[in-house]
Formats: sequence, C-alpha cells, structure tokens
Amino acid sequence: MTPSSSESAPTPPPQIFAIANQKGGVGKTTTAINLATALAAVGEKVLLIDLDPQGNASTGLGVGRSDRSPGSYEFLLGLNPLDASVRATQIPGLDIMPAAGQLAGAEIELIDLERREHRLADALAAPGNDARQRWTIVLIDCPPSLGLVTLNALVAVDAVLVPLQAEFLALEGIGALGNTIDRVRKRLNPRLHIFGVVLTMVDRRMTLSQQVVADVRAHYGEMVFGTTIPRNVRIAEAPSHGMPVLIYDNACAGSQAYILLASEFIRRRRLAAEQANVP
Repeated sequence: MTPSSSESAPTPPPQIFAIANQKGGVGKTTTAINLATALAAVGEKVLLIDLDPQGNASTGLGVGRSDRSPGSYEFLLGLNPLDASVRATQIPGLDIMPAAGQLAGAEIELIDLERREHRLADALAAPGNDARQRWTIVLIDCPPSLGLVTLNALVAVDAVLVPLQAEFLALEGIGALGNTIDRVRKRLNPRLHIFGVVLTMVDRRMTLSQQVVADVRAHYGEMVFGTTIPRNVRIAEAPSHGMPVLIYDNACAGSQAYILLASEFIRRRRLAAEQANVP
C-alpha cells in the first residue's frame, strides 16, 4: 500500500515485525505463514524470515530441506548476502529466507561475535541488501525462546506481533515477553513496541476459551486484535501439504480469519502512519 503520487502521503510505520512468543504451540508460525500470504495477496511485497531452527515456516511454504541453505543461518552470521539467502515462494509477492537445522548452533556461535545482538539488523541494512527498500513488509518468525537469535530479531524490528493461545497458561508467557521487550527497548532498540496481540486457537464452544479471550481483552485493551483465529482442522492440515491454509482451502474458517487479520493489520499500520505524521 505504497503511496503513488502525493509526496506528503505517509509511509506506514512500522515495517519490520517479529512474530514472537517464547511459549511454543501458540500458533506463531501458522500466523507468520498465513498473515504473510494474505498480505501478499492484497499487493504487499512481503519477506518472511524463518529464524526458528525447526524450520516450520519453511516447511509450511513448501521449501524442501535440501533447499534451505544458504538461508537465515548464513545471513545472520554474515556468511551470505541477502540475495543468496532468499527464495521466491509459490505465492506471488511473498519471498522467504528459510531456516535449516544448523541455525540451532547460532546461539553459541553468536556469543563471541562483535555486535552480537545487532547481527540481523546490520545485515538487513547493509549496502546491497536494503531490505526496507525491497519489501513493504518483513515478518520474522522467531524461535519459542528468548535467546540470542530472538534477541537479534527484537533489535532488528520496529514492532512485535504476539500470537497468544486462548488458554490460561498462555497468559503467563506474555508477561515475560513484555518484560524482555521493555529491556530491549531501553538498551538496544528504542523504537521497539508491541504492535498487537492475536488470539489464536479460539474455541467458541469452550467456556474456558471464551473466558481467556475476555480476560486478555480486559487486560490489554486495544492492543488485542479484534480478529481471532479459531481452532480449525484445515489450518492444522495445510503445513503437511507445504502450503498456507489460504491456498490449501481458502473457504475454510481459518482462511477467512487470516484474511480478516491481514485487513486489520493493514488498518493498524495506516493509523500508525497517520499518527506519525500528526504535528
């Protein structure tokens, strides 16, 4: 949604997002894949960076294990430039930087490197890479931990999108993530903030699920997206076919939810742009 004529039209901030939650199994990668797909479908140029050593985002977008190197491991450690680390996907407008198993060793390898927390930010902004100029949105799928790899993502991005499973124990994890974001903002990345919380795996038939949704909205207010992602068998099936659920079954409830989420995501960015240009 880049302005085409008016020089005064705002460029929608933020542009680079981490999709993060240190608790596993909350729909983080599913949200990364399907939000990226939905955004590309409406004309955004999207790069999805898979920073999870499990490589589930790469699997979900049909990148075979033999085609994942060079990828995010090499890019993070400065072994390969951006062009060599990115692949086009089956989705027009959506590219991916895949993750291979050796990314698991990056936590140790980063310890002795200079600017170890800034490796990803530096690489994305390096001459010849210029990720902000080449894609309108960059999404980073983080590992379910708060180690050096996730820290690199938090230093590189403008904002964090937090998927939160609609169950009681999931509420505890977001507090720890919020504390980490606060520390990173104070010490390493002053622009960092939570862009929003996305409730996932919502089962309207379960009283507990409904109660968690109500509690999260009461506590976090407008930070929580109005769109919720339901429990849906088609969402669970799609990765085994190497495709987003929007391609696997675009009529199912899960696909429709991610389309609505993308629309709300775009509206929030436009609002942020308008607010950034208010005197």
